[in-house]
Amino acid sequence: MGTKVIPGTDKETYTQGLTDLDARCKKYYAQGARFAKWRAVIEIGKAKPSPLSIFENAYGLARYATICQQNGLVPIVEPEILMDGNHTIEVCQYWTEKVLAACYKALSDYHVLLEGTLLKPNMVLPGKKCPTQVDAATAARATVIALQRSLPVAVPGVTFLSGGQSEEEATVHLNAMNALDLGSRPWSLTFSYGRALQQSCLAAWQGRRENTEAAQKALLVRAKANSLANLGKYTGDAAGTGVASKSLHVAGYTY
Repeated sequence: MGTKVIPGTDKETYTQGLTDLDARCKKYYAQGARFAKWRAVIEIGKAKPSPLSIFENAYGLARYATICQQNGLVPIVEPEILMDGNHTIEVCQYWTEKVLAACYKALSDYHVLLEGTLLKPNMVLPGKKCPTQVDAATAARATVIALQRSLPVAVPGVTFLSGGQSEEEATVHLNAMNALDLGSRPWSLTFSYGRALQQSCLAAWQGRRENTEAAQKALLVRAKANSLANLGKYTGDAAGTGVASKSLHVAGYTY
């Protein structure tokens, strides 16, 4: 039900909607839903994220997850560290590890069955305004190490968000993680993209019925590319024209 500012913070937010979530989950289950998703937004900046923001969002996600499981839904846990800002990849990795560790402490406190959950995190990347950007292999290594340091092996899958990357960037980064030889990775590393799965499709469609077939073909191209990236076998053949490489970043992105 949207976000609101946490009192006592510098405009850091928490996600609303827990009060009657149990009743809503019962309704959604009756309508056929079996999965749910809850997004918590974390921002890196001066004195951010604060301990209060991390605590509030971690325990909000945990309360959501246990309510979902009590009502038959698989909770997708989404602590998103935004790409906004000028922070380095090292700073993003540090906070990703801290936020994930806090989330799984909270999930444990609320007796959430981890085998019945999915994680939907950000990839570890420098901020969009950081002068030092990195290649896909560096981002993949930082992301996998962050997961190895903070994510229990009981979690079956990591379904990454794209977070404002271009379609092609999101695919290439996922591929790099699955092609990486870096110790144990007991989870499935896959994708749950919105913007980075839809942009080419929407550009082809333009809201016109006569473009439906072209839009479907564009969507299938991106879906196949990410399916291959899920196996570490993507070779870059879906890069196409400029649409797939266009940045989809929106500062302070909200649904």
